Amino acid sequence: MIYRETLNLLEWERLGQHLATFTATKMGAIAARNLPIPTSLADSKELLAQTQEIYGLEQNLEIRWTFEGITDVGDSLKRATLKGILSGKELLNIATTLAGMRRLRRIIDDCEELPVLKELVADIRTYPELEKAIHHCIDEAGKVTDRASPKLESIRHNLKEVRDRIYQKLQNIIQQKGGAIQEPVITQRGDRFVIPVKAGQKEQIPGITHDTSGTGGTFYIEPNSVVQMGNKRRQYLRQEEREEETILRQLTEKIAEVAEDLEYLLAIAMVLDLATARARYSFWLGANPPRFIQDKETITLRQLHHPLLVWQEKHEQGSPVIPINVQIKPDIRVIAITGPNTGGKTVTLKTLGLAALMAKVGLFVPAKEPVEIPWFEKILADIGDEQSIEQNLSTFSGHIRRIVRILEALEQATLSPETLPHSPSPSLILLDEVGAGTDPAEGSALAMALLNRLADQARLTIATTHYGELKALKYEDSRFENASVEFDDRTFSPTYRLLWGIPGRSNALSIAQRLGLDVDVIDEAKTRIGGLSQDVNDVIAGLEAQRRKQEEKAQEAQKLLQQTEKFYGEVTQKATALQEREQDLKRYQELEVQKAIADAKEEIAKVIRNLQKGNKSSQNAQKATEAINNISQRQLPKKVKPKVSYQPKVGEKIRLSNLGQTAEVLEVSAEDEEVMVRFGLMKMTVAFRDIESLDGQKIETKVKEKKQAVTPPPPQPSKPKDVPTIRTSKNTIDIRGSRVAEAEADLENAIAQATDSGILWIIHGKGTGKLRQGVHEFLKRHPQIAKFELAPQKEGGSGVTLAHFK
Repeated sequence: MIYRETLNLLEWERLGQHLATFTATKMGAIAARNLPIPTSLADSKELLAQTQEIYGLEQNLEIRWTFEGITDVGDSLKRATLKGILSGKELLNIATTLAGMRRLRRIIDDCEELPVLKELVADIRTYPELEKAIHHCIDEAGKVTDRASPKLESIRHNLKEVRDRIYQKLQNIIQQKGGAIQEPVITQRGDRFVIPVKAGQKEQIPGITHDTSGTGGTFYIEPNSVVQMGNKRRQYLRQEEREEETILRQLTEKIAEVAEDLEYLLAIAMVLDLATARARYSFWLGANPPRFIQDKETITLRQLHHPLLVWQEKHEQGSPVIPINVQIKPDIRVIAITGPNTGGKTVTLKTLGLAALMAKVGLFVPAKEPVEIPWFEKILADIGDEQSIEQNLSTFSGHIRRIVRILEALEQATLSPETLPHSPSPSLILLDEVGAGTDPAEGSALAMALLNRLADQARLTIATTHYGELKALKYEDSRFENASVEFDDRTFSPTYRLLWGIPGRSNALSIAQRLGLDVDVIDEAKTRIGGLSQDVNDVIAGLEAQRRKQEEKAQEAQKLLQQTEKFYGEVTQKATALQEREQDLKRYQELEVQKAIADAKEEIAKVIRNLQKGNKSSQNAQKATEAINNISQRQLPKKVKPKVSYQPKVGEKIRLSNLGQTAEVLEVSAEDEEVMVRFGLMKMTVAFRDIESLDGQKIETKVKEKKQAVTPPPPQPSKPKDVPTIRTSKNTIDIRGSRVAEAEADLENAIAQATDSGILWIIHGKGTGKLRQGVHEFLKRHPQIAKFELAPQKEGGSGVTLAHFK
């Protein structure tokens, strides 16, 4: 089948193997290695939506999206329906899978704007009662517990009593017959307890010999005095085995009753795992989501990388991947790519084919945004990869047989009900060295006829070729376009860059001349190929040189733009920091003034109350006046004395007011009103007006300038601490899943440890809101907390509370 051949030629199976490394379950890995290709645009859009929604979930650090506990229990479900008995470990795997899927569904239900995932998990049933029954009967090691049934508990109690009596009896024999014992230990042979007895002393301990050592010097004997107890123990063991089997059968029957629902749940788990793998693989590639465009829109794939080469670069120490730029107008149907051998033409075909397939299966495409590509119903290829040691060189007959199958597949697509009459099939055709392998004249004619046919039948055809005649098709038919792989004449090597609108030129003669071939031979060759061909090559060479100059200028402009943007960002950041600092200072001053007013009012009120209590006299009034004067002297801001003119000295430390840095004075020029300073490894000359002493004194300059210097008041004990904007492990506590009572104890410890940081980040999650409400009630009455608030949306929103210390 040509479609399967195309997947092999594009090495689609390798991409599936890479994708499988990002899965979390065995069933997801199997699905990734056998990645199905959707047959409709709606299916592709749904897969892409799943990838995008999980990609967004993965970016939220508060959400723990994991497939922990979920395993492939398909074989167990099948055996349960066939009336087999599942082991304790298999039942435990089913229970953990139910719990894991319930956790994932809860995450999806709690998040907003996940319509596709919500619909996906809407119908699954996780049977919490079945999970509870399994955990009641099976422990974490997969063993049946005593509490599974009263009968089993009684049997095991009897077993323990018999075993203890046997041990006690054997211990007595070991103590009494110590000379006959090889080693004072009790061991087992089968289900019987025995003691090691010296071969020459075995008559002293009559009993049943169950085994001997390799040398024959030790006999493992079950003494006659414990044989009856051993028989009793064997009976209890058989009873225990039968009762365990009964319990496992009952649980298995419960599984079989809901096996159909569990199989559906398992299928949804596989879909979620595969979607998660697509999201993680896309993130690893640095890929972006594609948009499926209509026929009248331009195909845009900028900086497109070959995903398999990216893997080779990162995991196998391969060469850096050189991306290609693709921009195809909607009226273009055929693109002819020309250029030298090993120039990257085949890699270009494979890159485009894989990009189209990745978009179809819901993967992001490793290209810059916007990624705009049609949805291709069929992707068909004839690629003879001469660079692969795993394939033989393609022959002309092999090419033709494959092309015949491609045309037959296009005929079927054209006849399908979805295709409009007289419109090309929404297919992508990739042809490598079209028409090669036979006489150049016949091969060229055959290639031109084939490409004309494909222009009528396929949405897009991309063909690589060496035939010069195919370059001229662009000038005969507007549906054709030329492209080429760039070749560097200076290094005699390809650059692997794709150039659009310019056909590739022949480099054979120039390369031969530079490699030392006789000039006469080169000149005769030029005369044989004709002057017109040489003129075309000269024109192409001129166009390539012009393109290179434009690209160099564009790169220089890009560097200048980046430097400008960086400088603008730094200036903006400093300006913002200054504004914030000024606002903080104003707020602090306002708080201090308000506090001073409040304190003054309180003291005045005390004075008034004292007057009201005592006798009204002039002496008391005088005392009250003096008290109010004292209050005004304490609370009202004191007048600041004008600063004395300051003069810097060599060797003195000063502050650069415009940079906020401390520097050392190297030279002072009073005449020029400037100083030379050093801070760090740098030396610079600074004007007097831009420096000040460490205590804030300014230099009086000849030209008076308006100065605005705000010296913050000395810090008071009541001044609020600066709140760090960076969350660390020391000022963060995660109490998600805790009860309110438990959370209060944890919060008390966290507050005691994080007091110096000024703020505490409390991650309580969103959920029902009860835990958040309990936290807020606790913070309201805590003596060390000044205030609290919900975090900004990007820091967790209503799932995180910021508590500020006093």
